[in-house]
Amino acid sequence: MTATGASEGAGVRGAPTAGPWWWARRRSAVLDVSLAVVSGLECALEGGRFAANAQLPEALGLLLGLVVGSVLLVRRRWPVAVVLVAIAVLPAEMGGLMGMVGLYTLAASDVPRRIIALLTGMTMVGGVLTAFFAMRQDVVSEPAFHPPAWFLPVMTMAVCLVMTAPPVLWGLYVGARRRLVESLRERADGLERELSLLADRAEERAEWARNEERTRIAREMHDVVAHRVSLMVVHSAALQAIALKDPEKASKNAGLVGDMGRQALTELREMLGVLRTAEGSAVRRAPASDAPERLAAVAAQAKAKTPAAAPGGPAAGVPAPAVAEPDGEGPCLAELAELVGQSRAAGMAVELSVEGPADADGTGPDYGPGVEQTVFRVVQEALTNVHKHAPGARARVRLAHRAGEVAVQVENGPSARGATDAGLPSGGNGLVGMRERVTALGGAFVSGPTDAGGFRVSAVVPAVAPAPANG
Repeated sequence: MTATGASEGAGVRGAPTAGPWWWARRRSAVLDVSLAVVSGLECALEGGRFAANAQLPEALGLLLGLVVGSVLLVRRRWPVAVVLVAIAVLPAEMGGLMGMVGLYTLAASDVPRRIIALLTGMTMVGGVLTAFFAMRQDVVSEPAFHPPAWFLPVMTMAVCLVMTAPPVLWGLYVGARRRLVESLRERADGLERELSLLADRAEERAEWARNEERTRIAREMHDVVAHRVSLMVVHSAALQAIALKDPEKASKNAGLVGDMGRQALTELREMLGVLRTAEGSAVRRAPASDAPERLAAVAAQAKAKTPAAAPGGPAAGVPAPAVAEPDGEGPCLAELAELVGQSRAAGMAVELSVEGPADADGTGPDYGPGVEQTVFRVVQEALTNVHKHAPGARARVRLAHRAGEVAVQVENGPSARGATDAGLPSGGNGLVGMRERVTALGGAFVSGPTDAGGFRVSAVVPAVAPAPANG
């Protein structure tokens, strides 16, 4: 690319609008025309003198000078041609300005350095020869002047250096500076594009994080509220069956169901309060990084508020409301027996078996809170599904402590004949939520119907949950 191409490209990319670029091109055009006019006049005068000395028509010399001088109009597009023309007219002692401007434009362009060096050397040689013979003729025409032998070579070399070295060196400097500015501009454009890509990626990651948090919130609300409401519906169906036979017992059990409903509403209100607090913090641009942890703590605390069977309670076995546990405590494997007891109290024939090493309370080794809560949620949701889809079915919960992992399986048989369907709605999110919880900890989850007409849910969770990846 020539100097003209470089300057034009720099103008197009550098100017924010077309106005400054147009003015820059206009200034360059005015400069080129002015240099061509001055060079044409110079070459015309020198061509006329050369024609007179060579005994040629003076008009021919003038015309030749005008044509040669006007070559500077194309110096930006074809700097090599301008320098070659200047070298060609050196014997006629014309084109001094054209030679200097041509060498400057050539050195400032993107022409390879070897071509610049070759043309500069040719100009030096032609200038030295032309200046030497011209000065020798002047010395010969002056009989009274007898310079030493070194005078003519030194003077011719000095004149050629003065006419050649400054424009070449200045052109090299300007070209290097132009290329540096161009590279910096390209680098800035690249950085701008990279920043734009990073901003797009950050927006995508933020959207992904928002979607993940929505999914997590939905899963927590489903696990906390759905189980308790499902038990309420089961108990209400049982109350319809005993309402006419034992009104007093039915009234007492109805009060317990009401207590359970109020607890469910309280838990839901607490979770919604956390969400509102997180939104308010985001609007105020305050750090809200603890919102997911607070939400998980509220969900764990709400689910931990499970009702225990009332001693000496009614024959229907409706569990009594439990006392809330301290803040920050979530469900753990030690509460599985109580969870299974709630389903038994609701009329389900369910069996719990634990395999592997057991500690003092018979629950096995201690795992991380995330692992124990995940296993607890899997059992809880599986039993809720049995209440929904297989009323009267027998169920079995198996918990196995293995080396480096804990496995759980909940299997139920077909629904009992004559069992009344509680009519519980299903959103289809229970199995999805269980799978998400297990796979988030690096575990495996499998669910599906059995050959006997029942359903089986199995999960294997590593004993140590993997650290979350930094976004």
